Amino acid sequence: MNPLRRKRLLIIVAILAGVGIAVTLALSALKENINLFYTPSQIANGEAPHDTRIRAGGMVEKGSLQRSGDSLDVRFIVTDFNKSVTITYRGILPDLFREGQGIVALGKLNADGVVVADEVLAKHDEKYMPPEVTKALKESGQAAPASPSSPSKQG
Repeated sequence: MNPLRRKRLLIIVAILAGVGIAVTLALSALKENINLFYTPSQIANGEAPHDTRIRAGGMVEKGSLQRSGDSLDVRFIVTDFNKSVTITYRGILPDLFREGQGIVALGKLNADGVVVADEVLAKHDEKYMPPEVTKALKESGQAAPASPSSPSKQG
C-alpha cells in the first residue's frame, strides 16, 4: 500500500474512533441525568425504579403535611386521586407550596415506596400547574381542583 494512502487511512480511522468515543461519552452522561416523571399511581404500581432519580408529582393531599419540630424535615402525601405516595424532604419548601396544590418533587424512591426528595417545585401563580401533573390528572379521569382566581380580563 502506498505510504500516503496508508497515512490517510490511519487518520480517518483515528477520527472515526475519536468521534465514536465522544458520542459514547455524551450518551452515557445524558442517560445518567435523565429524570423521568412518574405519577403516584405509577409509583404505587411499582413502575418507578428504586434508587434512581425521578420526578414525582401530583396534588398535595389536604391535612397530610407534617413538619418536624426540631429540623427542616417535612413529610407530605401526593395524590393523583387514584393512588397516593409519601414524599419526604429536608429543607425549606417553596413559598408557594400549599396543601391542595400541584407540585413536582425530584428525588429517589426508596425500598419502602417513599420518595426522598432533594428538590420540591411548586406552581408559580394561582392558575399554573406543572404540565406533567395536569396530564396525569386528565389520564386518571380527574380534573384539577379549581383554585381561587381573580376576575378574568376580557379583551
